[in-house]
Formats: sequence, structure tokens, C-alpha cells
Amino acid sequence: MDGFERALELLPGRLRQRAERFRGTGVEELRLRTGRPPTALIDGREREVDGAPVTRQELLLLLEKATGASLHTAAPALAEGFLSYRGLRLGLCGEALVRDGELAGFRDFRSAAIRIPRECRGVCDGVMDSLYGGGYENTLVISRPGGGKTTALRELIRKLSDRGLRVAVVDERNELLAAGGTGEGFDLGAHTDVLTGAPKARGALWLLRGMNPQLLAMDEITRREDLEAAAQAAGCGAWLLASAHAADLDELKRRPLYRELLELGLFQRLLVISGTGGARRYRVERLAE
Repeated sequence: MDGFERALELLPGRLRQRAERFRGTGVEELRLRTGRPPTALIDGREREVDGAPVTRQELLLLLEKATGASLHTAAPALAEGFLSYRGLRLGLCGEALVRDGELAGFRDFRSAAIRIPRECRGVCDGVMDSLYGGGYENTLVISRPGGGKTTALRELIRKLSDRGLRVAVVDERNELLAAGGTGEGFDLGAHTDVLTGAPKARGALWLLRGMNPQLLAMDEITRREDLEAAAQAAGCGAWLLASAHAADLDELKRRPLYRELLELGLFQRLLVISGTGGARRYRVERLAE
């Protein structure tokens, strides 16, 4: 079952029927807002799905399916603002519940975004020689949110693994493998070991100790502990492949965490993704000698 089919599986009956019209269009997200018609994100633009506005009850039915009818057991994930369901990321918004200054969950839900993972083989073919023609170098993949980082990272992992490199992937949100309930997922290569569901920092150390990878890959460095895990991996002799949110190098430098990451000199190559949908462009920059 592909990502779109899994997304349809989450939707209540009426919304599922309406969303069917977008089958085969390369839809990136389905977005539900109470009191508004549902929309589909295609090539960076939201398109309205015909039909009546989304109701609060329909949104609750969606969450019931995503959590296995147990919002209580999903509380830790809800505190992060999203849920994972069979390889899909379900973003949530509404009235926040805050304890001691930290987001602890939601009192009420008003909107949801179902991000649909896709396998796009060949998207990185044009930059493989620029990245790795002279041997492997630690690589950071960047783009704006929703700009194709995870898709490109997934493809780089597959191609490097199929070249014979031993790869370990810490896939905290199950977005790289996107494994469903029966364990199926995207092809990440013949020599890849994947750890899903573990926090990146702890998972990275687990993989380094147990799986002896030549390359450690992780999606979205967002916290200081992720940065520290990357530094420890590099210190253990593993190559690095990771991603971060930024439109370009200048924006990367303006963010304190990423500025510190650059100062550590962990990455030598930067893969910058710009544009949207099928018009995405891939550019390689050198970060450090």
C-alpha cells in the first residue's frame, strides 16, 4: 500500500471519497480544517477538494484511527505536535495545552495535515558525481519545509547503500522507511539497517555501538542533542548524511543551532534543494576543506 492509499485509509468515508479524485496527481499533503473544505497540496499549491466543510467530528474520527482509538497513549507524540501513522506524518493544530511553559498536547483539535511520503527514484542522479565523484564526504541536505529534503535523503541512502556502503539510519518518525503495519516500506538499499521510533540522539549512539555503520543517516537535525550525536558519530569514524530546514547557506548561518553545526566543521558538502514539485532544482556547494 503506497502513501496515498494509507492517507485515504485514515480519512472518514465522505472525505475519503472526495480525496480519491487526486489519485495519481502526486499529492504531497491532504489538509483538513474544521469549517473549511479539505484541500490537497500539489506542486506547492493547495487545491480545494469539492464538498462540504470538514466537521469537528470528522477530525476526531481521523485522530481515533491514527491513535488506535487511544489519544491517551499518543500523548507523548501529541506533545510534539504530530502523530506517525504507518509511515505518514500527521501534523495537528488547535487549542494548545501548556504545562510549565511547554506544549503538553491539545485541548481541542481544529486542523490536521497528512503528509504523504513518496519515492522518487533518480531525483539525485544529476548531483551524484558532484557529491561523491571523488569519494564520500559528509553531506547535509537542506530545503524549505516541504521542499523535498526527506525524498532526496531517502534516494541518497538507497544509492549509496546499493554501491556497497554499510548504512545505518535512525528514522525517528518513520518517514524515511515509511514502514506500514506489516513492515513494508521504501527501498533504502541492500546494505541498510534502519532503527525507527527512537529519538535521533539515542538511536544514533545505539546504531554506532551495535551495527558498525560506515555511514550514519538521520533526517532533520532540530535539537542540540541531534548535533551532539552527529559529532560523536563523526568522532567514531562514521560518515554522516543528514538534513536541516533552511532555504540556503545564508539562512543556515543565521540560525544559532545550525551556525554552531557549521562551526564544528562536521559537513563538507551541502545539497541545496529549491523550487517545488517536479520543478525542484538540486545544487551542490562545498562547506569546508
